[in-house]
Amino acid sequence: MTDCIFCKIISGSIPAEILYENDKALAVLDINPIHYGHALILPKQHCTDFLSLPEESYQSVLQAAKVVTQALVDSLKLEGFNLFSNNGTIAGQSVFHFHLHITPRYRDDDIRFVLNLQKYSDGDLKRYGTMIRKFINPSAL
Repeated sequence: MTDCIFCKIISGSIPAEILYENDKALAVLDINPIHYGHALILPKQHCTDFLSLPEESYQSVLQAAKVVTQALVDSLKLEGFNLFSNNGTIAGQSVFHFHLHITPRYRDDDIRFVLNLQKYSDGDLKRYGTMIRKFINPSAL
């Protein structure tokens, strides 16, 4: 895609601090990091979100994420990290080329995920499970 900043990084037409590359994925430092060392794993093939990630890219994307995460843990002496992806505007996605974030975490770094956890009412857990399973295609597993 000619207007996708991540496609431009992958093609080499704009610079990036590349950390790692394999056949189907590229890892770069995020230029607007949550913490220094915040990395992005980009599939080389353009896809807008996780659901459009080609199946043949899954292994390479996750392999790149593991290699880079281990390097971050070792080099920055991390006690923890977050691995996440925003999918869709409502979820905070701002670049519509699927990517995984790997964010270093530090004690007292004041980053909090504020959650309002729900409780299933009687029978709702089973009802939701049944409803979701109806849409799972066994051939896709």
